[in-house]
Amino acid sequence: MKSVAVPLAVLAAAGAVSFGTLQARQKPAPPVSRQQPEITSDTPIRAEVTRVNMLFTVTDKRGRFVTDLTKDEFQVFENKKPQNILEFTAETDLPLRLAILIDTSNSVRDRFHFQQEAATNFVNSVVRQQDKATVVSFDTAAELAVDMTNNTNDLENAIGRLRPGGGTALYDAIYYACKEKLMKDQPMYKFRRAMVILSDGEDNDSRYSRDQALEMAQRADTVIYTISTNISHVETEGDKVMRYLAEQTGGVCFFPFQAKDLNQSFENIANELRHQYNLFYRPEPLNNDGRYHEVQIKVKGRKDLVIRARRGYYARRESV
Repeated sequence: MKSVAVPLAVLAAAGAVSFGTLQARQKPAPPVSRQQPEITSDTPIRAEVTRVNMLFTVTDKRGRFVTDLTKDEFQVFENKKPQNILEFTAETDLPLRLAILIDTSNSVRDRFHFQQEAATNFVNSVVRQQDKATVVSFDTAAELAVDMTNNTNDLENAIGRLRPGGGTALYDAIYYACKEKLMKDQPMYKFRRAMVILSDGEDNDSRYSRDQALEMAQRADTVIYTISTNISHVETEGDKVMRYLAEQTGGVCFFPFQAKDLNQSFENIANELRHQYNLFYRPEPLNNDGRYHEVQIKVKGRKDLVIRARRGYYARRESV
């Protein structure tokens, strides 16, 4: 994995934050695209800053969804300080913005047809009229297969056109999809953002690092679901990466050891997306320091429940 340090300059704006020029010692190469998208280091990113949005799921110890909890049963802590929940929705029906990232490197060639079929079934079962999804493939570079759309035929055709070959630029694909696609619809709290990654997690061609890709996903308020294509029954470094990305953003990592089980993994993700809670709060105190702030959600008096949510968020930084 090639890693490039990229400091972020965060400029405050009225009710929003603009993440300024991302300047690296070595400028990262943009993803290749049939539609020629531009991912440049000076692209401004704007996001809501006066409220923190938390999308999460609650299950019992057996993994069954718990969907009948109320606002008063939850507690939110930022940096271990209790916060006041301003709005709360159970089984939220907010429009979905979904990025599907499909590994097209040589390492997945023998399972690629099954991946295409499972991804197509997932699109048809999840994307509604008010939702939009994009497909990004990645091997030696990230490539936009189809832009954000609610047309399932276009999404299905884009997945069907993919062909395997080349290295693996997973982190570049995550960074690109979050920055250039998932963050475009504003204000951010009016949309759910999710990413599904189908890969073995073994990155060997990215200019961005794992943590830079994760940071961009966190800035985009994106829940990452990962499906490992490793069928060796031996945990690899790639598996650890896939699990880490999911856990840090409130998602889940799946390990279907047979190609035919891919459909079940996608179905599990679809169920997750249908059983989500959504809440937001205004941080007290409001820290405009540009730093990462840890967030924890609890259900009062219920240690028998499991909450999956992102671990925190990046605050804005006041202009000097």
